[in-house]
Amino acid sequence: MQNPDRLPPRDLPRRRSGRHRNPLSFDSWVGTPTLVLAVPGAEHEGAREESGDAANPIGPQMCDLIRSYRPEVTIRYGCAGGDEHPLTDALSDLTPVEGRPVAGVVVPMVTAPHPPTSQAISEAVSATRADVRVTDGLGPHPMLAEVLHLRLAEAGYVRADRMRLISVVAPNTEMTDGVIVGAAGGDEAVNAAGVTAVLLAARLGITVLPADLENEASLESVMGQLRQAGCAQPVIAPSVLGPEFPTERLAALAERFGARACAPLGAGSTLAKIAALRYAEVLNSLGIEEPPTVEDMPAPTGSRHRPDS
Repeated sequence: MQNPDRLPPRDLPRRRSGRHRNPLSFDSWVGTPTLVLAVPGAEHEGAREESGDAANPIGPQMCDLIRSYRPEVTIRYGCAGGDEHPLTDALSDLTPVEGRPVAGVVVPMVTAPHPPTSQAISEAVSATRADVRVTDGLGPHPMLAEVLHLRLAEAGYVRADRMRLISVVAPNTEMTDGVIVGAAGGDEAVNAAGVTAVLLAARLGITVLPADLENEASLESVMGQLRQAGCAQPVIAPSVLGPEFPTERLAALAERFGARACAPLGAGSTLAKIAALRYAEVLNSLGIEEPPTVEDMPAPTGSRHRPDS
């Protein structure tokens, strides 16, 4: 038999904001607009190979991973180039919805500003007249250094755990003593890669520098800086998901400059979390209603909260 004197559970209203608020949360009044992932380029064969599964390219993989963070949201993807899974198809039905400020949110699947992808998104939105907001890309973000660290460790070029002390000499002949964080997208992309490079250097305890993968002069300059720093085993770590810079071009650059290269970032749960954060950030920025005051909140229930008599 239940204790009749037991107090009922307190049903206090959840706070809408605060320093401990879950960053993945957003104001429910805006509804759940469709989340559209804009994958750079076309889902060509190279992109499928980079994703690790020829039948499951990056777009569908990222959709599945993001659903673990946003199960209540409709998630789809479109390619910013090519005829297969075009972005226009993903945006075609996102017309204005009465009572909601936006019908969809587009998250570019790039780690830095990428002009070709940005232009393709703008053209697709204009062509479909979709009622959407476009977020920033997945970077710069502190978690990108964690993903690059993982890719380097998977290839056996660095330790899997974080370095606590600076290591002057690599522990064996396979491990690298210098890393180039490769960017694709011009100067702004290199600046974003520079943020990742600083964080990655702090994790590894070795020299890490950013460079433009599409500019051989930039790579030559950075490679010279690594040699002057005593680096004998450089590794190129591409800070791209994959479709932005084909694997065959990366392998050719590594061979030309006498370096090795690890795999691109590809699809992963960490990148999916960043995409979910971008979605929540946009929805929270659309707030046009004032947060409720203390007087507007319902009074707590329970015997301990009876009104004064």
